[in-house]
Amino acid sequence: QVQLVESGGGLVQAGGSLRLSCAASGRTFSIYRAGWFRQAPGKEREFVAAVSWRGSNTYYADSVKGRFTISRDNAKNTVYLQMNSLKPEDTAIYYCAADNGLGAQEYDYWGQGTQVTVSS
Repeated sequence: QVQLVESGGGLVQAGGSLRLSCAASGRTFSIYRAGWFRQAPGKEREFVAAVSWRGSNTYYADSVKGRFTISRDNAKNTVYLQMNSLKPEDTAIYYCAADNGLGAQEYDYWGQGTQVTVSS
């Protein structure tokens, strides 16, 4: 089992930056991939970014490419999402997720979410 706790959300103005952190605990050795998702009011949850745990392969949604950077520190069991040039449309609850690489379920563990609000 893996537990994930997000932090770093808050209120920022458009054009500003914010760094989200996701602290993993439990059986962190089982993590194959970590990712960030977000859900805005009235919208479906959408993929934001992902990173492989062992290597440094990354993937980004087109909407955040060039502005967001995902990274991880295996020694600290922490995943980060650096968000720059924030836009009002980035406003959402951001969730950290982890995939154990087993079975058909792509992401097996989820955090509680952290609110990011970008004002114009």
